[in-house]
Amino acid sequence: MSRIGNKLISIPEETQVVKEGQMLAFTGKYGNTELAIPRFLNIKIKGKSIMVENKNDKSYYKAQHGLFRSLIQNCVTGVSDNFKKVLEIHGVGYSVKLENNQIIMLLGFSHPIILKIPDGLEAKIEKNTIAISGIDKQKVGQFSALIRQIKKPDPYKGKGIRYKGEKIRKKAGKAAKAIGGRQGAK
Repeated sequence: MSRIGNKLISIPEETQVVKEGQMLAFTGKYGNTELAIPRFLNIKIKGKSIMVENKNDKSYYKAQHGLFRSLIQNCVTGVSDNFKKVLEIHGVGYSVKLENNQIIMLLGFSHPIILKIPDGLEAKIEKNTIAISGIDKQKVGQFSALIRQIKKPDPYKGKGIRYKGEKIRKKAGKAAKAIGGRQGAK
């Protein structure tokens, strides 16, 4: 039995979940989404809770049981609370702006980096921070990772794009090694 798959999913007040065959439809204050459920799972909606039951006892199906329970939880959370990732841009001369549903970044390259914001996501920019939000956790995380990948944080100077609250361990450069190696030479 999956420990995660057996947990009940509570539905917030403003959120509605409707089962139509093997599809679950979620509606909340931030939007609506759907999720297809495989045939080996049985979904029971009672009042303000959802129960996911597994019909099969093989290890593959147990793993899928936990996975789909988490996917259902993410859909409920997304339509009721929204998922959000905040990225910070560090570096002299680095800037970012929002124009025509595109993020335009100047990151020290010879050209500006232009990224189109995917459907279902919203971006807000304040100074050198980018806030990505949406109802789909996977899309929010994937787009945030794509932005971070453009200019990863440099371990020597700390410049680049990082998640808010992310700690970068700085390395000592060549100068630190050179000082230690020259002590014996005159």
